[in-house]
Amino acid sequence: MEKQEYPAGIKWTRQRKDVYQVLWEAEEPLSATQIYRRLEETAGGTGYAVSTIYRILAAFEERGLLTKSSWMGDDTLLYELNRGGHTHYALCLGCHKRVPLESCPFEHMHPHLPLFQGDFEVTGHKLELYGYCKECRIKK
Repeated sequence: MEKQEYPAGIKWTRQRKDVYQVLWEAEEPLSATQIYRRLEETAGGTGYAVSTIYRILAAFEERGLLTKSSWMGDDTLLYELNRGGHTHYALCLGCHKRVPLESCPFEHMHPHLPLFQGDFEVTGHKLELYGYCKECRIKK
């Protein structure tokens, strides 16, 4: 496991360090249940409950360490570390694989989208793409 530096301003218990490490190593946003399952695999699941994971995630969110999102039509919350930028994903409707986009199509327009012409200040955005990955297209 890669040695991880932890941000200042939070008490780093073993459980918080473990959750942070899971998020650090994740290649896509994870639900609290997915984080819990990964902890069961790597840390033997000792000392964890899903409610503990939610409390840790709430503490991380409060300190701006992560971002929380969900997919359209799905109430499951997903979490990923706030690494100073943001990533958009395409979601396969067949296998639910998330494919990160290489860049943000709104980068050149953010934070002031010209179509609002001063009537609205944009402070963030979310882009969701849905379709089928190569494997699922072949299966169809």
